[in-house]
Amino acid sequence: MTRYSVEPDAAVPHSKSRGSHLRVHYKHCREIAHHIKGMPANKASKFLEDVLARKAIVPFTRHTGGIGRYGKAIEKCRRQGKVACEATAVVRDLLSNAIANGETKGLDAEKLFISHAQVNRAPPGRRRTYRAHGRIGKYASQPAHIELILSEKQEGVEKAEEDDGEGARGKKITKKMAAKRRFVKIGGDSA
Repeated sequence: MTRYSVEPDAAVPHSKSRGSHLRVHYKHCREIAHHIKGMPANKASKFLEDVLARKAIVPFTRHTGGIGRYGKAIEKCRRQGKVACEATAVVRDLLSNAIANGETKGLDAEKLFISHAQVNRAPPGRRRTYRAHGRIGKYASQPAHIELILSEKQEGVEKAEEDDGEGARGKKITKKMAAKRRFVKIGGDSA
């Protein structure tokens, strides 16, 4: 059994999927996972299909060195982005695997959302390239470990209609008032 970086609560229905030592660029996978985290599973799947069809673009937020600016990235409130097809195909396959795992567990595929998406660097694949004057340079790939956890969206709780009361439902309490209420007076007034 593989270890995940996060173990979700057993009471919450969830499904998992992970891939290790995947030979796709770590930086591309990180940006894709960062973008789809929190999305409903069917919406994320549609987004990944659009990226593969070159209708959408993956916005890059952290690893932006050498990444060009694209008009499609403005839809995602970013300036820089890229169509990372190979990494997108791998993440899409992991996502479809996680959805299938959820359906096997009896979860509703329409209610699934990506509660956890994480990408870690894997050990680099080392090769070499031949340079001028008989020298040899490194030629390393940067593979990735990817893990996805999908959870079922919980039903919301209706808001109470009472106006009186304190705290979240009624009048606001300042920190000072809360501290005064916690304070217990010792002794008594003998006046």
